Amino acid sequence: MQIVTDYGADISTEQLEGLEVHYLPLMITIDGKIYRSGVDITPDEFYELQANAKEIPTTSQPSPGDFADLYRSLAKKDPDILSIHISSGLSGTINAARIGADMTPEANVEIYDTKTLSAAQGWHVEMAAKAVRAGWDKPRILSMLKQVTESTETLFTLSTLKYLIHGGRINHLKGLLASLLNIKPVIGVEKAGGTYVNRGQARTITRAIDMIADIVVSTYPLKTAMRVQILHSQNPQGEAYLKEQVDKMFECNWLSSGPIAPALGAHTGRGLVGIAFAPKSLFPQVP
Repeated sequence: MQIVTDYGADISTEQLEGLEVHYLPLMITIDGKIYRSGVDITPDEFYELQANAKEIPTTSQPSPGDFADLYRSLAKKDPDILSIHISSGLSGTINAARIGADMTPEANVEIYDTKTLSAAQGWHVEMAAKAVRAGWDKPRILSMLKQVTESTETLFTLSTLKYLIHGGRINHLKGLLASLLNIKPVIGVEKAGGTYVNRGQARTITRAIDMIADIVVSTYPLKTAMRVQILHSQNPQGEAYLKEQVDKMFECNWLSSGPIAPALGAHTGRGLVGIAFAPKSLFPQVP
């Protein structure tokens, strides 16, 4: 079986070591020029372009034809393909994958909606690739992925809402009000539809980060053994502060921190700090 995903997933090189994963890029358009997120533009390059762009950058998912081409190519080696993607509540990528699969009868494609994004999506991909390496069959892998979805939570805060508002990811009226009042939201991803939900708000990024830590500790008892990963968009100070707060409360297995993918940063701008977390007792174990 082969694993396919998109660059809405944030996965470190350490997580991918010894694993085989095939990617399709999400596209970013900046002042008329198209870039492939995760392929030909780095996070630092993207944020520099975003800051100086005449228009707010936009994103688009791979086309059904892009998926069909990849599935067709992979099927020559192994027709069994597990395609794991960014939440259908936040992107049309899943729909494009389904159409691409229908265009490729020679491939046996199973599509999994993670109902999340970024590091949490990356955890799904990482665990599926490990399970393939361990020789698990498809039903067992799909059952395991549901366990990842159910046990993993995502929270983030950001400096400005204008990019989320422009991209239509949040209610425009609430976003406009928050922007006007300079409120820093704490946003989660709900599991039913995989859409953003408001978990709180603060006047400063520091207080919003404190609120993220408070939500984590209100979800699980102090000193719980946790799997944790923090990502950011050009905010290493915020990343370090959140790590310090969470590390005081839990027994943490820390995965590598780093920048979020440019295709995600297009909807957040600079300043984001986010966390994916799951209790080790509920998170699946794969050799």
